[in-house]
Amino acid sequence: MLHGKRILLIISGGIAAYKSLDLIRRLRERGAAVRCVLTESATEFVTPLSVSALSEDKVYGNLFSLTDEAEMGHIQLSRDADLVVVAPATTNIMAKMAQGIGDNLATTVLLATDKDVVVAPAMNVRMWEHAATRDNIATLKARGIRFAGPTEGAMACGEFGEGRMIEPLEIVAEIENYFSASAPLSGRRAIVTSGPTHEAIDPVRYIANRSSGKQGHAIAATLAGLGAETVLVTGPTEQADPAGVEILRIESARDMYDACMTALPADIAVCAAAVADWRPAAEDDRKIKKAKGAPPPSLEMVENPDILQALSAAGNQRPGLVIGFAAETDNVIENAIAKRARKACDWIVANDVSPATGTFGGDTNTVHLITAVGAEDWPAMAKTDVAARLAERIAAHYAPTTEAAE
Repeated sequence: MLHGKRILLIISGGIAAYKSLDLIRRLRERGAAVRCVLTESATEFVTPLSVSALSEDKVYGNLFSLTDEAEMGHIQLSRDADLVVVAPATTNIMAKMAQGIGDNLATTVLLATDKDVVVAPAMNVRMWEHAATRDNIATLKARGIRFAGPTEGAMACGEFGEGRMIEPLEIVAEIENYFSASAPLSGRRAIVTSGPTHEAIDPVRYIANRSSGKQGHAIAATLAGLGAETVLVTGPTEQADPAGVEILRIESARDMYDACMTALPADIAVCAAAVADWRPAAEDDRKIKKAKGAPPPSLEMVENPDILQALSAAGNQRPGLVIGFAAETDNVIENAIAKRARKACDWIVANDVSPATGTFGGDTNTVHLITAVGAEDWPAMAKTDVAARLAERIAAHYAPTTEAAE
């Protein structure tokens, strides 16, 4: 859900500022880009160095820095984000927000932003209950400011009550909820297959292929980023698990088939895995030994279940959009068109996997999108960009005001 999202985090001066470090880490591990603004008092609790190390970006703090204004003016800083988060939000910064005071970089950014703002209050229970604070909260809510917390609990001052900042993961959940409400695939469920399958010969040997899983994993991450509840069924790969995605790890084609059928119903199925077409008819329970002078063993092969075709023929559980991949070494478009008809799927993403292309294991791909209306040639691009473009087409298919691809 947060993959690729840009969060501007404003850290104000309160003891709860130490939680902002974990908040940055949690947002980053979910694929969000985090840029931070510290008030002067915030630097008494956390250092710009620690914030910069975790966010992997420059930290901003001085409204009158000529260098900062030359590189990233406060107007651009306030608008170059998808969401502004104030955590912790002290009573002081909320009062300034309510009164429209811009006497430092943080408050000036909040006045200049055209993005939504989420605040995570953190203060003493008496300050939270004060009439001035209650008035400021009412004013901010009337202006559309979103509140994440606070909660009730023990405080650094030794008192107990409402005003404690919620935990970083709770703030992350609030941010995810914000994006999911407007995400184009919110409420949709997607199944994505990725990587190779391993078809066992004996306990130590198997038949496989060169698929790295990069394309399938990128598609799963992008669909999740657009709000889809995404299940990734993956064969053995070295790819990192995409954030916000349910991972089902499998070994064989039969495992993948079972996992996909179990994951139904779904709105979207993208079969990007390189599934082995055949497997040994029998798997030895002991390692096959080599005997000197003896001929190599022969393998009787049987056909694996066809996952793409099965999803296309899943009856009332058939996903509304079934997309297959066609990895070809010759006659790419012709073979892909024939495969689409044969599998009864909606779209086919065809690509050339000849050794010279470097597609298997590489970071780039050149694909053709095959639909009922014909073939659409896409330029060579990074696999992450292929994933983004395909996800955009899927979102357009489900958009109520957009004419869907046939």
